[in-house]
Amino acid sequence: MLQAELLEAVLKRALAGGADFAEVYAERSRKRQMVVRSGRLEDALSGLDYGAGIRLFFGTEVVYAYTNDLTKEGLLEALETLLKAKGTLGKVDERGMGGLDFRKRVPKGLHAPKVPYGEKDKRYRLERLLEAESGARIAPEIRQVEASLLEWEQEVLIANTEGVLAEERRVRTRLFVLAVAQDGAEVQTGYAGPGKSVGLELFDLYPPKAVGEKAARQALTNLRAKPAPAGTFPVVVGPGFGGVLFHEAVGHLLETTSVAKKASVLSDKLGERIAGPAVTYIDDGTLPHAWGSTEMDDEGRPTERTVLIEGGVLKAYMVDRLGHLQTGYPMTGSGRRQDYTFAPTSRMRNTFIAPGDKKPEALFEGIEFGLYAKEMGGGQVKPGSGEYNFAVQEGYIIRKGRIEEPVRGAMLVGKGPETLMRVVAVADDWENAPGMCGSLSGAVPVEVGQPHVLVSEIVVGGRA
Repeated sequence: MLQAELLEAVLKRALAGGADFAEVYAERSRKRQMVVRSGRLEDALSGLDYGAGIRLFFGTEVVYAYTNDLTKEGLLEALETLLKAKGTLGKVDERGMGGLDFRKRVPKGLHAPKVPYGEKDKRYRLERLLEAESGARIAPEIRQVEASLLEWEQEVLIANTEGVLAEERRVRTRLFVLAVAQDGAEVQTGYAGPGKSVGLELFDLYPPKAVGEKAARQALTNLRAKPAPAGTFPVVVGPGFGGVLFHEAVGHLLETTSVAKKASVLSDKLGERIAGPAVTYIDDGTLPHAWGSTEMDDEGRPTERTVLIEGGVLKAYMVDRLGHLQTGYPMTGSGRRQDYTFAPTSRMRNTFIAPGDKKPEALFEGIEFGLYAKEMGGGQVKPGSGEYNFAVQEGYIIRKGRIEEPVRGAMLVGKGPETLMRVVAVADDWENAPGMCGSLSGAVPVEVGQPHVLVSEIVVGGRA
């Protein structure tokens, strides 16, 4: 993408201008999307984006600029804009006089696709989407179905003044199905959206017809559901996307983006018990073909498996370069960004509660009255305190240890650290699910996950 000689010239000029550390991040990204609605092809879109960002460190002060001009002149112009802003343009520091010893890192292809995009034509993709759409037509109450396919190729190059020169090609594919069910004036929706760091073999891992049927069944369940009760109950949170509750309410509190500023209630808590003993919480960027996995982070460091909480005790934070300089905590390969227009910050990758030793049915035993949050939806969180409210996308009443009638409109309300302390049992049926996480460095692909988890009590908002 960019030659080593050009990268060296830019980075040496940055050191000559007084920077303690400099980095060039270059990217070429292509996205394709195909959408089928009610049996018809509605959209087929494709876009290509490319550019580079330059980041300079002066101690713990960071300046960043980006450009679409990847020529030597364009990159140096962006660099000189930063040096001018710092008042060091024209300075000649001896650190910029020597050469840079680049140690090029060759990608291992850990997440390489088995069925590259070029092996299949547009008709093949359309046929799979029509299968998903028809799979959702399981009842006359299903009035509308939308199926879409997202294909995302990203080529990344990172070079810095420590000699890192690394490249990676990332491929991600995701299938979405939205089903709308209607009975008279009542309208409810269901959703399914599997995605992985794979090519078109995604359709073998998640047959489109089954994905469509899953979305439709959720819509029909919500259509016949009664309003959820309000109160404080035991709650069993389902596996997979149920992990979004802890991703938002706890995970963000463990990123040095907030920890370094003392803006997290979990700052300075290493070695302390912050969760129930059943909780081990992990952020793992190395899971093969996971939606949030990469071989390196967006600062050029190899990704890692980071145990954040072990047996309820806080063991580590997610640390990028700036967070390391600000806190002294070791870097964890957690620097991420949406694209070249953002400087990286510490971010989650694939974050989940590790499986426990109980069978899922054991978590329901002994609950006289409670809520089963089988599928979670969206919500809101206050990053500093961890206060949250999350919608339950698909929920059921638990009565005398049994899963009974479906309910809709339930909201879970609480504080992430308090909820962690109330996790009293974790099952052995771990699943992860894909999503997009927004923060200071834009929206990045992540996975959230967990097995079935029993929380002794959560405030449930409902209309009944």
